[in-house]
Amino acid sequence: MAELFANGLVGSILVGAVLLGAVVLSIRSMIISKKKGKSLQCGCDCEHCGGHCNR
Repeated sequence: MAELFANGLVGSILVGAVLLGAVVLSIRSMIISKKKGKSLQCGCDCEHCGGHCNR
């Protein structure tokens, strides 16, 4: 186990896990927003939209 700490492998795994968690949470947030009818491209500024967002 001491070899893993000395090589920095544990730190790399922890950083990778944190980054993976952030990506998963970000994608989950986008999916939930999409299911609620919010679009990633829509800024909800319908004056300037030109009717592209179907609202």
